[in-house]
Amino acid sequence: MEALRSAVDAAEAEPAPAEPAAGPSPVERPAPKTRTGRVGVVLVSHSKAVAESVAALSGALLGSVEPAPLAVAGGTPDGGIGTSAELITAAARSVDEGRGVAVLCDMGSAVLTVKSLLGEEPSQLPEGARIVDAPFLEGAVAITLTSAIGGDLDAVLAAAEDARAYRKR
Repeated sequence: MEALRSAVDAAEAEPAPAEPAAGPSPVERPAPKTRTGRVGVVLVSHSKAVAESVAALSGALLGSVEPAPLAVAGGTPDGGIGTSAELITAAARSVDEGRGVAVLCDMGSAVLTVKSLLGEEPSQLPEGARIVDAPFLEGAVAITLTSAIGGDLDAVLAAAEDARAYRKR
């Protein structure tokens, strides 16, 4: 939870200038140059109902904090179980406020679809989109809260890492 505390502190401090990256990997795009809003969050699940429920719980746990820009890409366009590059792309574009987009997937083909979208040239996902490596529910809560309080993309990804490392016994 150290990353979450750091995100709160960072939200209250002046942002430091970003250091140039060595170069994007196939599943990572450089953060956008214009940083006006908050980090967008996309929850990608094989099931629309699961994605919407996790989004609702994440939002409810925020309390009085203004919600992060959040969208779900659950299931297929016809309402079935699966993943859809079209839904993922639309969701990511809808939450892009210029500070990057954290994309959290439930499993399997959702991860593969997002990696494929990130690897395209040109990418269909917004500049600064990153895949999040965390458990779906815990990660969603961590990244939604960190984005909502103004954490930058690095803080959002660090909060996800904390959620992944959290032990329950």
